[in-house]
Order: sequence, then structure tokens, then C-alpha cells
Amino acid sequence: MTQKNNIQTPVIEIKDLHKSFGNNHVLRGFDFTLMEGENVALLGKSGSGKSVLIKCLIGLIKIDSGQMRVLGQSVPDMTQKELDAIRRDVGFLFQGSALYDSMSVRENLEFPMRRHHEKDDGSKTLLARVEEALDSVGLLHTLDLMPSELSGGMKKRVAIARTLILQPKIILYDEPTGGLDPITGREISYLINKVQEQYKTSALIITHDLACAKISTNRIVILSEGKNYIEGSYDELERSSDPVAQEFFKK
Repeated sequence: MTQKNNIQTPVIEIKDLHKSFGNNHVLRGFDFTLMEGENVALLGKSGSGKSVLIKCLIGLIKIDSGQMRVLGQSVPDMTQKELDAIRRDVGFLFQGSALYDSMSVRENLEFPMRRHHEKDDGSKTLLARVEEALDSVGLLHTLDLMPSELSGGMKKRVAIARTLILQPKIILYDEPTGGLDPITGREISYLINKVQEQYKTSALIITHDLACAKISTNRIVILSEGKNYIEGSYDELERSSDPVAQEFFKK
């Protein structure tokens, strides 16, 4: 794993976060901080609240109580216009890549720029920005291909390029290696590191893939019983005698 330096400013701050759906108490006092320049993996069993947490972060789900600040702004207090603005700075990589099947790779990457009314800035055309993003993930040659012509790993790379097109400060990765073979999964994990180094992003990575967590993150958080149960480096949690940690790291 590449070591990241100059970690100073918090870009996500969560304190005593609660979220329930009827009698289903998903988040029960969750605490978490993501620092600038840091990649953190979030581990948890299915149904533990990982996806709910991400949706709360971008304002798709309203929290019941607690504090949640993204890039210094309180998400629960934002207007819809403010939420739309913050989402420009928070990129989201969907679990299934979520490319538009009816659009070419180029059109898929242009879509978020057009949605946010991005224009040629005089130094770079929209096409130049698309080509730069594709080149950063090693897929410049796919510019005019359709998603159906791409492998699973290529779709993930194109989805990462589409996330990068607006140059976000934070990226939320939802199972970035899900459904991939181990070799391709490792390639995507190293690409996450490359993205952090090249674009100076911070990232929260939801994953069940311990190899991905080991390669691409500074720190791992285990979400259990609705709380930040335990956190540490990969090596620290792998050596931990805690029974919950052992469930994830046992051979």
C-alpha cells in the first residue's frame, strides 16, 4: 500500500449518528472522521448499515440525529441547492458501475459535466477532459466503445474515470472490486491508490475484499451493531484478538 502523507484536515466528520427504519435501528451512535488525503475501508456484514451511511453522507437519506459534516458543511442542514453543490465535490462509484448502456464511453463521461453545466474553460475542451480521465485509468482507446463491448474490469475503470471527470475532493467507492476475478480486483485496488496520488482525493471504500482493503487504504473501520466498533491498520486488525475483527480476518 502506498503511504499517504500530510494528512491534516478532516473532510468527513460524523458524531453520534443515528438512523432507524421503524424498529430496525441501523446506525446507533456511529462516529467517524476521514482526513484529507486518506483512504479508509469500511467493513461490515451484509445489512450492517454501510450503504445507508453512504446515502446519508450525500443527503439521499435524512439522519435521525447526530452530526454529519462533509467538507466543513453540515449535511442535515443543507438546502437542496447546497446538496447539489456538495455532490459535485463528492464522487460516487456505484457497485455495478452503473454506466448508461445506450451511451458510448465518451457520452457516459460527458454526462456528469453536462448535468453540472460544465463548459469548455478555454484551456481544456470537454473532449480533452474526457480523454484525460480515460487516459488516467488506461482506457483512452475505449472512447467510442459501448458499455456492452467492455469487460467487467474495464467497466469499473470507465466508472472511475466518470467519477474523476468533475475532479471531486472525496470519492465514495461501493464494492469497487465486487464481481471481479482476483487479478482484476487487485488492478482496481492499485488504481484506487493511483487516483488518490494523482488527483489528491480522499476516499471511503465499502468493501468485503480484504485484499482491496490491504492494498488501497490507510485505515480500516469495522461497522458492527450500528457503531464504529473497532478501527486500525490492516496489520493491527489482522493481529487483533477481538472476536468481531477475527470474523473478518480469520483464515
